[in-house]
Amino acid sequence: MRIADRPISSNHDPYVIAEIGVNHNGSLDTAIELVDAAAQAGADAVKLQYFEADRLISRASTLANYQRDAGESDPIDMLRRLELPLDAMARVVQRAHQRAVHAIVTVFSLELVTPADALPWDAYKSASPDIIHRPLLAALAATGRPLIISTGASTLPEVGRALTWAKEARDRVAVLQCVSSYPTPDDHKELGGIAAIADIFPGPVGYSDHTTGVETGAQAAARGACILEKHLTLDNASVGPDHAASLTPDRFREYAHAARMASGERRAHLRYGSPTSYSRPPIEAVKQVLDIEQDVRRLSRQSIVARRDLPAGHLLTPGDLTIKRPGTGLEPWRLDEIPGKKLAAAVAADHPIPHGAVV
Repeated sequence: MRIADRPISSNHDPYVIAEIGVNHNGSLDTAIELVDAAAQAGADAVKLQYFEADRLISRASTLANYQRDAGESDPIDMLRRLELPLDAMARVVQRAHQRAVHAIVTVFSLELVTPADALPWDAYKSASPDIIHRPLLAALAATGRPLIISTGASTLPEVGRALTWAKEARDRVAVLQCVSSYPTPDDHKELGGIAAIADIFPGPVGYSDHTTGVETGAQAAARGACILEKHLTLDNASVGPDHAASLTPDRFREYAHAARMASGERRAHLRYGSPTSYSRPPIEAVKQVLDIEQDVRRLSRQSIVARRDLPAGHLLTPGDLTIKRPGTGLEPWRLDEIPGKKLAAAVAADHPIPHGAVV
């Protein structure tokens, strides 16, 4: 696999992504500043998030616990404040390429794939909650660009199923082990998931890191992670949901350097039997959903949602349905199964279609 001019494999240094995410707080100037900081800190790429709050969040959505802990009070208000429009993203992509840094984007809604694809992204990434979003994964795979699939709060069977939906991407796919807890406690890094994914997937496997330390990337690289993703912030005390689980530029530089050192030592060890600074006792190759991930799994996954008030007995059509958060209703992968079936009970507009409501 390659992202632009960069080969991605265990024979190379890990590809380090600085996740800007929503740490720009809706400001283009801050996003540009974060790109510059990422380049200076040695990142290979920056990553943004492309969403429209009203398209992503239904009336049934609530905040995750970590978002409440960050001082947020309403999910739709939070996301509206954190949106970055596509014209602003174009400026960020341009700046990244000027700084010789790749630009990656996570697209959260199927309808946004086409407008996103008008920009020269070097790769796409699917968010962990969207591992069950078959239409979105298939659309991203069909763009012809590299696709990185994150797997927080998911099981190995869910990972395998997602890979079948993204099969059009073929050798352009990478998969990241991840723990969907912000921040992730040091005793719940789940680095064994890297090997568990590698057991079912022959392509590049990496680690999306939500811990607060600088050593986790090195530990993941020592276990073969080809890609590392870590949030970058200008200030951990900034208002916003992700700043607390992010690294400042100086610490990000330490993170990237340590990860590359560990990867080099691992390759030397495999080739020559050299000792490594980051060797650890073997970790069981297990991919599991942790209790600390359940909140995000429920609230950040998406469901099939009614576009309008639908009465009991209504014969469903594609125009009746969309896909939004939370993940409390019928899963997005069932979207093609539902048209032509009836509702057993009424569903209010902008609310998930409940399990058992379609007959």
